[in-house]
Amino acid sequence: MNERLPVALLPLWAAVLLLPFGRSAEFGVVLCAVGLAAAVLRGSASTLSYASLRLFALLWLCYAGAAAISALDAVNPSKSWGTVLAALRFVPLGAFALVALSTTRRHAQLRDGVAFVVAIWLADAWLQALTGWSAGGAAEAERLSGLFGADNLKLGPVLATLAPFPLLAARARWGPRGLALAFAFILVPVLLAGSRASWFALALVALVLLWCETRRPLRFAAALAALALVMGAAVAVAWQTSAAFDARLQRTLQAFDGTPGEIDFALAGRAQIWHTAGAMIVDHPVNGVGVRGFRYAYAHYAAPGDSFVQTDGSGAAHAHQWLLEVLSETGAIGFALWLSAIAAAAMAWRGAGRAQREAAFAPGLSLVAMAFPLNTHLAFYSAWWGLLFWWLIALYCAALAASPGDDADA
Repeated sequence: MNERLPVALLPLWAAVLLLPFGRSAEFGVVLCAVGLAAAVLRGSASTLSYASLRLFALLWLCYAGAAAISALDAVNPSKSWGTVLAALRFVPLGAFALVALSTTRRHAQLRDGVAFVVAIWLADAWLQALTGWSAGGAAEAERLSGLFGADNLKLGPVLATLAPFPLLAARARWGPRGLALAFAFILVPVLLAGSRASWFALALVALVLLWCETRRPLRFAAALAALALVMGAAVAVAWQTSAAFDARLQRTLQAFDGTPGEIDFALAGRAQIWHTAGAMIVDHPVNGVGVRGFRYAYAHYAAPGDSFVQTDGSGAAHAHQWLLEVLSETGAIGFALWLSAIAAAAMAWRGAGRAQREAAFAPGLSLVAMAFPLNTHLAFYSAWWGLLFWWLIALYCAALAASPGDDADA
C-alpha cells in the first residue's frame, strides 16, 4: 500500500478481510455500527453528504422494499420476513461508509487496503495450485479453493468481483505494466477456481479496463488481440497441467453438442433450475413466492424427475441468475424496484465529477462484474453475498459525493 490504512477505515477493511471465514464477515458490520455511533458522539458525522445519503437510502429502500412486498404472502413467511429484518444491518454499514469515506484520498487508501487483502488470497491460491495445499487446507477435488476452504467454493466469484481493486491499485502505482502483471497474477487462480461465471466476470473487468487504457477503437482491437493471446495461453497451460480444469472445460464444451441433456449437464443442472424459476414467475407474477422462498417453493413447480428436488420437499436454494432470482422471489414489483435502483445509480454516476468517478470506479466496476445480467450469480438476498453486495454499494455511494480535498488520518 502507498500509505498506511487509517484507523477509521479498519471496520470497512475488516468486512473484506473476514470474507473467507463465512459469517465471521458480519463482525465487520458490527464494527461499522460501533464506528458510526462513535462518529455521532464525536460530532464527526457532520461530514455525511446529503446527496450520498439520499442515493444510498434510495437503493436500500428498493432492495428492502422488494423483499418486504414479497413477504406479504410468501411461501415461507418466517424466512422472508427474517431476510427483510436482516437487511436493516446494511443501514449502519452504509452510513459509516458515507462518514468514513468523505474524501477521495480515503477511497484510494481503502482501495489499496483491499488490494493488499486480495493479494494475500492470491498468494495463498498460487501456493495451493503449486502444492495442493494452502492456509485453507487441501484443494477441493475439482477446484482451487484457497483460503476459503474446500467446503466453501467462493474463491473464484470473490476474486473476480474484487479484481478491480488490485488491478486499479497496481495501475496507480506501477502504470500499465503493473496492471498487466496484476491481471496475470489474478488470471490463473480464477481459472483454476473452476467457476465459469467468474471466468466471464474477470473477462468483463479486463475488457472495461482495456478500453480505459486505449480509448481508441484500433488501439483497443490491438490490445484485445494481445489479451486474447495471453488468456488463450493461460487456458492452454491450465488445460494441460490441471486435470480439474480440463474436466471443467470439457463439461463446458458439451453445451455445443446441442441436445437438452448435454446443455443441462454443461450448465451443472441450471437449465432445470431456470425452468422451475420460470414456472414460479408465471404463477406469482406480482410479488413472487417470497424473498429466499425459492428453495421452499421449488418442488411444487419442478418438472417430474428434477434432480434438485429433495426428499424433505425442498429444492435448489436460489435461481442462480439475479434476474430470475428477483422475478421469481419478488415478482414484477420487486423487479421494477431493482430497475429503478440501477437507473438511480447510473444517473448518480453521470452527475458526479471526475474525481468522484475515479474514486467510485473500483466499487462500480466490481458491481458490474458481480451483477452483469448475462451471467450466472450467487443469491443477492443471501446473507454472505448480500453483505459483499452492500459493502460495494456503500463504497460506490460514498465515492460519488466524496470531497476531492485532503484529510488527516484517524
